[in-house]
Amino acid sequence: MKYQWIILALALTAGLITSVIVDRQSPVAQTSEPLNLLKSGKENVDLYDPNDQRIRVIYFGYTHCPDVCPTSLAVLSAALKQIDDQQINQLWPIFITLDPERDTPEKSAQYAQYFHKKIIGMTGNAAQTKALAEKYGVLYMRTELEGSALEYAVDHSSYFYFLRADGTLVEKVQHTLNPNILVDAINRVLAEDKVPV
Repeated sequence: MKYQWIILALALTAGLITSVIVDRQSPVAQTSEPLNLLKSGKENVDLYDPNDQRIRVIYFGYTHCPDVCPTSLAVLSAALKQIDDQQINQLWPIFITLDPERDTPEKSAQYAQYFHKKIIGMTGNAAQTKALAEKYGVLYMRTELEGSALEYAVDHSSYFYFLRADGTLVEKVQHTLNPNILVDAINRVLAEDKVPV
């Protein structure tokens, strides 16, 4: 029994070391472009623009998502409709795709606008997407769909991420069907951060 635990521990250690080596050698993990310089439509956008001190409210998803993404963006839209203009002016609602292969900057921008005119849809390249996901703990994985016209889905975690202009994570709110939970988070974050209008 003692030897089985030793073998198991060695196997786990070997697996972790292999994982680290593979991640370091992966070309996707290294990006020549800064992770904050994305595209929305035909425009370049700096996610961490120091001249724009609004709190970023970011949702990571993809346009082919059948249920979670549309629901979450609808909840974000409902929350934005419940707050006043002064609060809206202190926020930058953003949708960032986890599927840059299919979601062009134009497609992401158009998709976000379906839900609310203030939500800006953004696309980065694969390396930027991976780097942003790793930075904020967004879990996502491509799943092949045999026999489907969609070809694949992107399974992902579902949170709203509140960031300062420098990219610092202030708070994250789990996927919810209740916009009041998001409104409460918006009120709390804006009160704590005193964002200039």
